[in-house]
Formats: sequence, structure tokens, C-alpha cells
Amino acid sequence: MRGIHFLALLLFFSSCSLLSKKNTSGKELVLVTTNYGNFKLKFNDETPLHKANFLALVDSGFYDSLLFHRVIKNFMVQGGDPDSKSAAAGKVLGNGGPGYQVDAEIVPKYFHKKGVLCAARQGDDGNPKRKSSGSQFYIVTGRVFTIDNLHKMEEGIDYSKKVKCLQALMQTEEYRETNKWLQYYQGARMSYQYDSLIHTFDPILDAYLDSVGHHKFNEEQIQAYTTVGGAPHLDGAYTVYGEVIEGMDVIDLISNLGCDQYDRPKSDVVILGMKRVKK
Repeated sequence: MRGIHFLALLLFFSSCSLLSKKNTSGKELVLVTTNYGNFKLKFNDETPLHKANFLALVDSGFYDSLLFHRVIKNFMVQGGDPDSKSAAAGKVLGNGGPGYQVDAEIVPKYFHKKGVLCAARQGDDGNPKRKSSGSQFYIVTGRVFTIDNLHKMEEGIDYSKKVKCLQALMQTEEYRETNKWLQYYQGARMSYQYDSLIHTFDPILDAYLDSVGHHKFNEEQIQAYTTVGGAPHLDGAYTVYGEVIEGMDVIDLISNLGCDQYDRPKSDVVILGMKRVKK
């Protein structure tokens, strides 16, 4: 516990120092050296907690010798698990961290286009505030989408909102009896009765969706997702705090490696080191 408290204080003072400086972006680039090549990162000023945390970990050598332990083609590459250091072949990774989380800094202007740096995190069920892992990060590779793909995704996201709203309603005392009937109809495979009862909630769910807003990709997102690509289904759910500005070909190379059933590359991708550079 004493070590964790010390690191928390270190990060706090690092954050204060970084935020007090102006026009220092040239000193806040990070060069990442791997056994597959090098790439360079820049950071978003509007996500100061994540920026300060990542730079503090870089300065401490935290990331040196860790692996990109999770790689999914046409999606992302992920690293930053301290348990991956010298990990035996076949070891399942992805649960390690520095012992703390970082408060979410989800800024709408930053979205999941190809090449962005994002914070990994636990799922919403156990992490409703969407706090980020203290060290694990991912870089989006994604894929290119058509306009029709994006429209269908908007509809899917809106549908998911309505489903979550309905699930929340069914947990209330007011709809306890209704929920029992829904479960009964579903278990008895009485689809007509089930669907009929569900549709009685359409006005409530439509009103809810109108109140929270329909999901719409803006012109900048559409331009990016239909040209360079990305992972638009993650927008608004994870903190995007930086971007690859050089060496994206290295990320593409890593993203195409063969992996095991747990998405760990069969040949280790090692972060040999990270350091700040001016340009």
C-alpha cells in the first residue's frame, strides 16, 4: 500500500508540473521502440490525467520489456500489462496493472479512427464510471467502413440504448409483474405474446431515445471511418488520449501477426523502451 501511495503522489505532482507548462508539446512526444520497429506518439491536452499518467510511467521505465499481449487484426493492438514482462509462452495476460485506475476523460472530439491511442479498461458492469486501466493501452487499427455500414451502426447503437432502458425498467417495482410475464412467455417460447407485450413499451423507449439523443456520426467521423478506417463502435465509451504520428506501418505489421486463441501473438512483440523526444 505504501508503494501505491507514493506512486499516486508522484503522478499528482507530475500532472501539476505538466499542466503548468505552456507550449511544451514538442517535449511530450514519446518514441516507442519495439523488436518489430519504432513508432512515435503525441498526446491530447484535453485529457490531462491520462497524458500525465502515461508520461510518468514512461519516465519511470514502467513499460520497458512489456509485451503487446493482445492483437486483433482489423481492430487494435494492446499493451501495458506489467504481468507480460518475461511472461512464459501461452500465459494468459491482460489483468495486470500498477494498482490504480485513472478517471475517464471521454472527450467527444476524439474518436476511434485508425492510429489513436486509447486507455483499456474493465467492462461497464463492474466499472460503470468507465475508469481507465492505470497502464494498459491500445492503438486502433480498425477497418474502413461504408456510409451504409455507419448508418446501420447508428441504428444498432440506438437499439442498444433502448434495450438497456427496458432492462432498467424491468428491475423496478412498477414493472415487476410485467417482467415475470416476459420471462414466462420467453421460457414457454410464446413469441407472439412476448413480442406483443414488449411492443407496448415502444412509446416509452422512443421517448427515452429522443431525450438522450439518437447516435449520429459527424462529418469528421464519417470522413475518417470511410477513408483511413477505425473502430466506431467504441466511440464515447473509452478515453482517447493520443495518436500515432510516425511509424503506423509498424502497428500495421504487428496487427497482422499470427496469434493464439487468447489473441496473444505467437511471436512476442516486446516494448524495448519508451522515452520522451522533442520531435
